[in-house]
Amino acid sequence: MNPITLFLTFVFILAGLAVGQWVNLYLALPLFAAAAIVAMSLKMANAWEKFVVLRMGKLQGVKGPGMFTIVPIFDNVVAVIDGRIQTTAFNAEQALTRDTVPVNVDAIIFWHVHDAEKAALAITNYREAIDRVAQTSLREMIGSSMLAALLSDRKDADEQLKNEIGAKTAPWGITVGSVEIRDVALPEALQDAMSRQAQAEREKQARVILGSAEAAIAGKFVEAADIYAGHPAALQLRAMNIIYETTKERGATILIPSAMVDSLNPSTTLALALASKAVSDPEVTLPPKAIIGSA
Repeated sequence: MNPITLFLTFVFILAGLAVGQWVNLYLALPLFAAAAIVAMSLKMANAWEKFVVLRMGKLQGVKGPGMFTIVPIFDNVVAVIDGRIQTTAFNAEQALTRDTVPVNVDAIIFWHVHDAEKAALAITNYREAIDRVAQTSLREMIGSSMLAALLSDRKDADEQLKNEIGAKTAPWGITVGSVEIRDVALPEALQDAMSRQAQAEREKQARVILGSAEAAIAGKFVEAADIYAGHPAALQLRAMNIIYETTKERGATILIPSAMVDSLNPSTTLALALASKAVSDPEVTLPPKAIIGSA
């Protein structure tokens, strides 16, 4: 009973008691009858509620929101429909995908009643029916989907479930707003196998990338070797630069073979460069110092 009806009923009862005690008991009876009529006939529906009223078994109408009256005894409120958005959680345990993988899927559906008359008269219990339809549609969707698609394309699966459930619940006056798959649980053995497969794929990619890098580095080394072969002085400068880089650290001790020190001699380097050019070009003549140095 709503607060307004309760208040009016209480007022009529108090008035009847007062009249019966101080005036006349028979005059109080109409007040008691009015209190009973108000309690049975005056109804109030909230903004989100719809009252389905039958009169002697036939549909009288859908009342609300606000205050309304019914005829006592003849009229009967058979259902109070909540028009707000409702949520129903449902799941499918050990459902097989199209590639025969058992999965446990949890989902949630958002829906609301757009036709209170159909929700009250077309089906016995629309809430229970929505739960059953949602579970059945979820199992059908899982059975027609591959595991990879179910894990990666959840938006498509949500849209498919929304359309299937909505088509089944529309005749009951229910609109499905959205369906969201919350979790897809795989068996532990399959999780381990997929983890090893993913690790192997990553290792394969890493080895391919490393091989490509090694090939690129080898190509650069070949190019550098060709340059140093034609220009021995460049090789000597590179060796001196390496020694300089290694001696920049404080407290570092570098042991250099005497042959390497001799190779860093500029005169020796120049003689070697001229000798190599003389071999390749007979017209080039060596200077005296270079000949003596080479001898």
